[in-house]
Formats: sequence, C-alpha cells, structure tokens
Amino acid sequence: MLEIDGSYGEGGGSLVRLAVAFSAVSQKPCKIINIRAKRTNPGLQAQHVAAVDAVADLCMAETSGLEVGSRQIEFTPSKIKKGNLEIDIGTAGSVALVLQALMIPAVHAEEQVVAKIKGGTHTLNAPTTGYLDHVLLPILAKMGYEAKLTLYKYGFYPKGGGLVEIKINPSVLQPLNLTEREEKPSEIALHSVASRSLKLKRVGERMLAGADNAGLFRGTALGINTVYVDSDGDGAAIDIYGRFKDTMIGAGAVGELKKKAEKVGAEAGKMFMSAFNSNAPVDAHAADQLLPYMALAAPQGPSRIKVEKVTQHAKTNIWLIKNFLPVDIKVKGKIIEVKKAK
Repeated sequence: MLEIDGSYGEGGGSLVRLAVAFSAVSQKPCKIINIRAKRTNPGLQAQHVAAVDAVADLCMAETSGLEVGSRQIEFTPSKIKKGNLEIDIGTAGSVALVLQALMIPAVHAEEQVVAKIKGGTHTLNAPTTGYLDHVLLPILAKMGYEAKLTLYKYGFYPKGGGLVEIKINPSVLQPLNLTEREEKPSEIALHSVASRSLKLKRVGERMLAGADNAGLFRGTALGINTVYVDSDGDGAAIDIYGRFKDTMIGAGAVGELKKKAEKVGAEAGKMFMSAFNSNAPVDAHAADQLLPYMALAAPQGPSRIKVEKVTQHAKTNIWLIKNFLPVDIKVKGKIIEVKKAK
C-alpha cells in the first residue's frame, strides 16, 4: 500500500482529494497520514470526507478512517463504474473542491457519470462553480474532456445549500499545449451574483464598480452581468473571465460579513489583472488543476503550459502525481512540461 504524507508541501485538503483520485485511476491502494497536520483545524473536514466518499462510491473502494477530524485514512479502490451519484456535503463546503476529486477518475468510467452535489457553490479559498464552468472546463475540452456543468441553486459562504449537477463522458485525454496567448482578449466578462435580499443595497453593482474602479478594463469589450438569486443565506460573489482565441483566464472573490462589496470586487479585479498582465495563457489557479489531466494524457504525448506563476499548490500536486503515475514533470521558469517517464 502506497503511503502518502498529507503534510507534504502545501499540505492541505487538495492532497487528500488528488491522492484518492489517482488511487482510483492507477488502482493503487493508498494510506494518507498526517492529514492537514499544519492547519489550525487538522484532519478531515466535511468537504474532504464528501470528496473521498464520492470517489470511493465511483470506484467501489474500501475505506477506513473516513470521518471528520481523522488524520489518517486508507483507500483501496476497485473498478471505476458508471452511474449516478448523490453527494451532500452537509455544510457550506466547496462543491468545486469535491468535483476536483471526482472529475479525474470519472473520465475513466465505463459510461457517463452523473453527479448531483449539494453544498457551497461560492465559498472562501476555493474556485467558484462559475470558474470551473467558464475557465477550467473550456481548457479541458481542448484535451477531449467532455463534461456539462449545471448550476441549479447558488450556495454562498457561510450557509451553503447550493445544488450542482455534472455529467461526465468517458474519454481518452489528449496532450495540452498552451504556451502563448494573444495580447488582448476578445472579451472580458464580469459576473456578479448576490442573494435577493441584498438587492436594495445594490451589492452586485457595487462589486462590479469595485472591480473596475481604476478603469482596469477600459477600452475592452465587456460582458457585464448582475443577478440576484434565492439562496439559503445572504451571500455574494464576483467572477471575471477573459476570453482569448485558444484559452480562458479567470479570477473571483466571495463576499464576507462586514466586508464592503466594493472591496470584494477590487480583490477580484486585482487578481484578474495579475493573470492578464503575466501574458500567460494559464492563470495561477488553473495551473495546479490542469496538472492531473496533463499527467493522464502523457501516454498520448507530452503537454506544455505557460503559467502565471508556479504556486505551492502546483508543486505539491507535481510531487503527488509522480507517486502514482510514471510521468516526468519539469518546471522551467513559468513553463511546466508533463510527459511519459522513460
């Protein structure tokens, strides 16, 4: 059984999610120790349990230690099956982070996998479901990944209560080569969303104003959208996407109690402009999320991407992937190359 040190590198929940995902793909049983050992609240949280449980359900795995607070689990996978999954995180835990684990093995299923997930669609320290739909999935589609994401109900931090469905078709992933990007996007889309109860305070419009308060997007074709929705609790978020000929970049921010809407928007705008000004076709957040798929595509040929920056998340993912798959991953400056090991 392969032993994975859950405190390695970034040492967060993503290490646990990716470990069980690659365990399912490689059919290598694993034991994960020291889970989130460096965190102030170490051990598994509800969203981590939900992610592992979802992957276990998909590949009929045997597990031990799978409970909130656990610092060690064992995961023994079996055959990846088809079918429908119903996942309830039970908190405002991130739907997107559960999907990060599930989407990797689901592409290897016998037939289409359909999963409905209840939880947080717009939460702190996690991609929004909008980011997955408008940035990650379009890039993965270039690799032959076939998925459709549908948001039925928004779930904001800190209440959650959102509902998302994803349909994933099995496919053989192809290499990804994204090392150049046009100077100007064909469009920049700013999308703000807030609970209907916040409409009188114009929270959505104020987030948009904060995002562009310095005229960051002046002279660019803009798609601007504000919506107010029914939700279990008050909440708000803003996503910004840049559409280029061959790629997408994105950024976002989530509202918090006593945090001005303008500041939320400004944070998203600053993050987006960092990715935009890097001239890289892959933003910092997409970089670590694409690495698993680049590794899965290695038998078909090498992949190369130029990233905004190589984050600690990406470095941790590189280490983890090499524990499960025979791949060679090289980082040179902002270029990451993944190919089959000799």
